[in-house]
Amino acid sequence: MKKILILEDDIKIRRILQLELEHEGYEVVQAKDGIEGLEKFKNEYFDLILLDLMMPNLSGEEVCKKIRSTSQIPIIVLTAKEQLLSKVSLLDMGADDYITKPFEIEELFARMRVALRNKKTYITEDLITYENLKINKELKKFYKNDEEIVLTKREYALLEYFMLNKEIVVSREKILENVWGYDFDGDEKIIDVYVNILRKKIESENEKYIHSVRGFGYIFKKKGA
Repeated sequence: MKKILILEDDIKIRRILQLELEHEGYEVVQAKDGIEGLEKFKNEYFDLILLDLMMPNLSGEEVCKKIRSTSQIPIIVLTAKEQLLSKVSLLDMGADDYITKPFEIEELFARMRVALRNKKTYITEDLITYENLKINKELKKFYKNDEEIVLTKREYALLEYFMLNKEIVVSREKILENVWGYDFDGDEKIIDVYVNILRKKIESENEKYIHSVRGFGYIFKKKGA
């Protein structure tokens, strides 16, 4: 069940959204202002945030900036503002989408489905997820389909670097610098050794993640059979 955080100061709108979302099968948590919303965000895991711009204590713009400083969770803004500049600025500050009040609930559901479908990586201070993979940075643990897979310190560091740079081609030089350190003076083929170990631990016949880019480095991207 997907868990949605609603940050909205209008109690009637919050209640309507709660009832409609729960009817669609979502789990819903509400916050009446930006400060309360940030506290709930810090203490619980959510799949998506519905964020009102005009809130007391802390504006939606400020909430969006604070969340984006630590997380890539999808954010859909609920705004009564009509100015184009406001909407463009909102997307620039990190919102995934916006919808102008009043709106049809089916349109909101459609936008939510798109945002959730496009959600591949969710990074917070302690959590990185990609597809069915998850890293807990605080505990230095890795999970696939919520089952822990034990990694050595170096294997973990390499996988974390790949997941932080998912779907981006990274050079061997960058991998050595970030995983082994600038003072490493060994053979860069050590990367291939650890990549092969990781492949055996995290991949299957139908799921491939680490792909060689000939003459350059690697790309971390899920591909099925």
